Amino acid sequence: PSALPHPPAPPTMSGIGTGYDLSSTTFSPDGRVFQVEYAQKAVENSGTVVGLRCKDGVVLAVEKIIPSKLLVPGTMRRAHLVDTHAGLAVCGLLADGRQLVVRAREECAQYRDSFGAAGGEAAAGVFAKGKQGSAVIPGHVLAERVANFVHLYTLYWHVRPFGCAVLLATYEKEPQLYLVEPSGVCYRYFACAVGKGKMVAKTELEKIDSTTITARESVKE
Repeated sequence: PSALPHPPAPPTMSGIGTGYDLSSTTFSPDGRVFQVEYAQKAVENSGTVVGLRCKDGVVLAVEKIIPSKLLVPGTMRRAHLVDTHAGLAVCGLLADGRQLVVRAREECAQYRDSFGAAGGEAAAGVFAKGKQGSAVIPGHVLAERVANFVHLYTLYWHVRPFGCAVLLATYEKEPQLYLVEPSGVCYRYFACAVGKGKMVAKTELEKIDSTTITARESVKE
């Protein structure tokens, strides 16, 4: 009788992503998490988003790519109002970013329910100086909670990381600008740019003195 064929050899895994990129819970031998890096690539291939903290507010600007002339104006929004003192701009997959907007709004509402009603003045696009109630969630708390939510999606095999980064602008006693990356890392910036044209945008942002320029002046810049 002929000999039985040998079973196929198990696939080998190398450090370039093969086998190690099947789950966000798997580290490669050199300590990389490829799923998170792929999510960051989705951000880098998206339209540019720019944020600038001025002396009297924060300005968010987005590059909106129009895929069709038939698109109704106002759809595919990338800048969202989160609360009376906070706004958020999305860079990357818009559907993923919409979930972070919903989460940020839930955090604001939960904080207000826990610590009492709060007053405030809403501003769209430019978050300028205004009177804010004591129950408005602090900017650093909101940024950390959103970052923690994003980080949770890098810890379990049955979910994938968010394919977007968000710029969060808030105003309480002073304007604040935060960046939350797909890895769940949160940074605070004077000015920041993400997306395809981030290098060119950063070069221009470095020329602006954010401590003296006003929000209206920065829009002209």
